[in-house]
Amino acid sequence: MTDTQVLESPKTSDTDTGPEMFHYVRKNKIAESAVMGTLVEALCGETFPVTKSPKPGSPVCPACKEIYEAMRSD
Repeated sequence: MTDTQVLESPKTSDTDTGPEMFHYVRKNKIAESAVMGTLVEALCGETFPVTKSPKPGSPVCPACKEIYEAMRSD
């Protein structure tokens, strides 16, 4: 006879978290992250694996944008 167990499904949320923000990251790390799944660090300090490419007009993280613009003006 085989014994079975019931596993609880993970809790999910249907709440809207707002538009997805895209971040500025080092260009040479994007491909590595997309292929290998390694984490990249955005200018704002957030770390994540690259899973999507931004499309024109996509929302950009305000903190990343501010840091990037400050770097360019130096």
